[in-house]
Amino acid sequence: MKTNRKALLTSAALAAAAGLGAATALAQDGPIRIGVLEDQSGDFAAATMVKVHAIELAAKEINDAGGIAGRPVELVVYDTQSDNRRYQEFMRRVLQQDKVDVVFAGFSSASREAYRPIVNQFDGLAFYNNQYEGGVCDANMIVTGAVPEQQFSTLIPWMMETYGPKVYTLAADYNFGQISAEWVRQIVAENGGEMVGEEFIPLGVSQFSQTIQNIQATDADFVVTLLVGAAQASYYEQAASADVGLPMASSVNVGQGYEHKRFTPPSLKDMYVTTNYIEEIDTPASKAFVEKFRAMFPDEPYINQEAANSYIAMNLYKQMVERAGSTDHDAIRAELGKGDVCFDGPSGNVCLDPKSQHMSHTIFLAKVEADHSIAFPTVWENIAPYWLGDAGCDLTKNDPSAQYTPSSPPPAN
Repeated sequence: MKTNRKALLTSAALAAAAGLGAATALAQDGPIRIGVLEDQSGDFAAATMVKVHAIELAAKEINDAGGIAGRPVELVVYDTQSDNRRYQEFMRRVLQQDKVDVVFAGFSSASREAYRPIVNQFDGLAFYNNQYEGGVCDANMIVTGAVPEQQFSTLIPWMMETYGPKVYTLAADYNFGQISAEWVRQIVAENGGEMVGEEFIPLGVSQFSQTIQNIQATDADFVVTLLVGAAQASYYEQAASADVGLPMASSVNVGQGYEHKRFTPPSLKDMYVTTNYIEEIDTPASKAFVEKFRAMFPDEPYINQEAANSYIAMNLYKQMVERAGSTDHDAIRAELGKGDVCFDGPSGNVCLDPKSQHMSHTIFLAKVEADHSIAFPTVWENIAPYWLGDAGCDLTKNDPSAQYTPSSPPPAN
């Protein structure tokens, strides 16, 4: 277990706390270097290239406004090619050779878990700006994506009440799908439902005829789809051709891979997704975000929740550095620990939870209509990432650098 670095404030952080002009000293330094390790090619590129663009948009806005406390932002960008070995290689490079101040990294949970030990080894600071299965309690990680208590605890009860209690889950066969399926199982049981089927699909699989037959052999009321990547997305058109005809529920589709735009209607008809942002959200903040995004990147195919998360993360990092008067990680964590690091962004107001270093979200229930347009049957306002903190993770006190699950929660502090 790592020591409590919260108590080990640097002189810069102490100077900031005492109001001794650390921000002035900060402005005299060189550029703030931000590593960007994202999949610009490979299986996940359709959902992740937009993250790079969102970071570039935020960096331009920050630099046009004078930088971070007078220091320009410099991006150090590598294409990780949807390859976990490249995440490890480039994470070592940006931390050891490029000497970046912070890293924005990763789409899949497998990628995150491949690089997270390296971030811990070199005591780096990484933002993970993705929806995921939850449970990471690690002071070196700040997570801006939505988590199960924000997505499944809203989605699954709503689907059971609307369509019925019998659930079939299809999930990608790695830690995201396995842990997410565990959350689904638990919430279905807590709400008096029944799991009538569950399958874990290896990444890269693109043929689903047997899976479709398995679903049709049950009396499922709806299917939970936790499929990831271009290959697994083939399921939707195959299921539509086979006339499966069941509503679908997802925490990952549409909001990441914009399948409703990529596939022929009505293959995603009656899919319901809990997302913290998609470009169809009809609010002034969302419209303004889409307008400036497309002004800079007119050929962007879709602006997804990961784009919003990455844009928000850049602005949260700017705020913490300016408040701390330093890029020192302990000073930044001290600011985060105050519990008032918030930002009004494309999806509304969000705040970082000091115990888990995860972010609050307004969650939109997006329904895909027969013509693949989007409706929003309901919205859940300002849901905190409460599970980790309630279960025992408190990074203001100690740092286990671990990932927990519903069946294996963190020990109480």
